[in-house]
Amino acid sequence: MSILVDKNTRVIVQGATGRDGSFHTRKMKEDGTNIVGGITPGKGGLKLDTIPIFDSVSEAKEATGANASVIFVPAKFASSAIIEASDASIPLIVCITEGVPVLDMVKIYHLVRSRSGVLIGPNCPGLISPGECKIGIMPAPIHRRGSIGVISRSGTLTYEVVNCLSNADMGQSTCIGIGGDPIIGTDYIELLELFEADKNTDAVVLIGEIGGDSEERAAGFIRRKMKKPVVAFVSGRSAPEGKRMGHAGAIISGGQGTAAAKVAAFKAANVAVADTPSEIPGLVARQLERQ
Repeated sequence: MSILVDKNTRVIVQGATGRDGSFHTRKMKEDGTNIVGGITPGKGGLKLDTIPIFDSVSEAKEATGANASVIFVPAKFASSAIIEASDASIPLIVCITEGVPVLDMVKIYHLVRSRSGVLIGPNCPGLISPGECKIGIMPAPIHRRGSIGVISRSGTLTYEVVNCLSNADMGQSTCIGIGGDPIIGTDYIELLELFEADKNTDAVVLIGEIGGDSEERAAGFIRRKMKKPVVAFVSGRSAPEGKRMGHAGAIISGGQGTAAAKVAAFKAANVAVADTPSEIPGLVARQLERQ
């Protein structure tokens, strides 16, 4: 079992015929994802290999029964693409695109939620339930099917942690990159709730970074609500104040959002915190032994 996606997820790709879109559409299909269509305005009726291309999301949904969309379009069109998917009542929208304006995201955030949709991203690697479905750009070969949930603000750090877990024979139920922008569609707490309710997820690894207070809020939720063990890692411990480190949301301002504050919050919630990614499998194993 997994959260958000499984082998029955029917995926359409917005921007499927572009350079990045076509490459990752083929990779997702190779990795076992049920890609049922692509969207490029003006190219309806064409095909990408065997995948039909449609002019609009609504047309694609009507023809294919799609229940998830992934967005690979340039930043200036990404906001409109998210809105189009929401207008078509696609329940799960994953936006890979980086550079979506913050003011646009303020409106989109509330729009998608008002329609009971789920938005992952933007500026994220997507998600994968190994052996069932991959939506986005995560490297499927390093993943293994199993019972460890993974949530992360960082893309490449996710891959490093997953590789450590897989090498320790700790497979994953679902791995989700939520995105590193200041405003994203889905945060840690919502996904922790889903993992807590998933009977086949035994533990969760949470990968955080400097900036904002999402990790502190997640720690509070874990302390109050989580029964399953959680192991955390926080990157950016040596980041200077006021300097953005990679992601737009990864910035310490006014002494808030520091790695030290996040680590302290997790420890106060009895969450085991790793100093390096390689320590995570061992901490997960010890937490599970205590259950």
